[in-house]
Amino acid sequence: MRRPRKQTPENLVKAEIKMWLDAHGFFHFPLGASPFSYPGLPDRIAVKNKVVLFIEIKGPNGKLSEAQAWFGGCIHAEDCYYIVARGYEDIEEYISRKGIEI
Repeated sequence: MRRPRKQTPENLVKAEIKMWLDAHGFFHFPLGASPFSYPGLPDRIAVKNKVVLFIEIKGPNGKLSEAQAWFGGCIHAEDCYYIVARGYEDIEEYISRKGIEI
């Protein structure tokens, strides 16, 4: 049986973003770190209309670790989309600013 997840500010934001992605028709899934994954792996990948978003989710006061900043830099260097989101509004703003069609 699964234990209930602790309701931290970051987990509340994760739930909000998951609901927003569902409501907007994204195929999305969380990523889990393991000894075999890259350090700084983002929290979620979302895909729609051939657009892939790498989403690092932070609580209101969360900061990127060095590994997360490195990973985001690697994604940006490949001309892909890496978003640090503290709410679904950050995703909406990013999509609008980049002119992404979803």
